Amino acid sequence: MLATILAEVQPLVGLGACIGAGIAAIGAGLGIGKIGSSAMEAIARQPEAAGDIRSNMIVIAALVEGVALFAVIVSVLSMFV
Repeated sequence: MLATILAEVQPLVGLGACIGAGIAAIGAGLGIGKIGSSAMEAIARQPEAAGDIRSNMIVIAALVEGVALFAVIVSVLSMFV
């Protein structure tokens, strides 16, 4: 019974992986956009802190990109498992 269900679902695995990768990319884009927007707003309010804000923004953006890359790789690997 389980083998029959898995055989019927197998063609949809690629579609699910593509949707997962797309959602991860969209989420990363939205997150980095929010980070950039907040950083520009903070720099406009306190121009003397621009260096600190910029360095923190770059670190946080790198973490968001890392999580997005991890999600894309997991969704692509799920096609082969």
